[in-house]
Amino acid sequence: MDAFCIMWQVRHILENCKEDMEFFNTWIEKGIIDRLTDVAEKEFVQLTYTDAVELLLKTNKKFEFPVAWGCDLQSEHERYITEEAFGGCPVIIRDYPKEIKAFYMRQNDDGKTVAAMDLLVPRIGELVGGSQREERLGYLEDRLEELKLNKESYWWYLDLRRYGSVPHAGFGVGFERLVQFATGLENIRDTIPFPRSPGSAEF
Repeated sequence: MDAFCIMWQVRHILENCKEDMEFFNTWIEKGIIDRLTDVAEKEFVQLTYTDAVELLLKTNKKFEFPVAWGCDLQSEHERYITEEAFGGCPVIIRDYPKEIKAFYMRQNDDGKTVAAMDLLVPRIGELVGGSQREERLGYLEDRLEELKLNKESYWWYLDLRRYGSVPHAGFGVGFERLVQFATGLENIRDTIPFPRSPGSAEF
């Protein structure tokens, strides 16, 4: 669903914002129209986190952050996968280690990974993150204990499962990252739609 969402948004931008895209292509990033067209037209690659780590370990590239199974993938790893390993194609990575993901993500049958995914795009890295939520009460309670989180603080969340739930999932798109990806702007701070500073938010 998230892949179709991004493809639709990119196609909409290319079809309805041609003048803006010509401006970005001329003054901000040469070739951005071609890059976005690739995203709109290419089939997305999909691989597991384990396969992604193996791919990174086999490369001769020297990364600033070492790669090992269980590490959280950094932007340099994500960009290598999309830009070099798969030639500018968007990539979906799924089944991340449970230790680096939130307690509410549904555990896979292997007991080591969760049903989580990230959509990676060239230049930006992660653009979308999502997961299936854990609907099984017992698994949630065990996970809270593993992480030494106070169950009493999560009573309301556990009650959502205790009194009835269905298998469900969700994902989120980083709005500023999407704007950065679509415009070619180098600094994500230039994409923020309104000024933000510490202490300025009411809630």
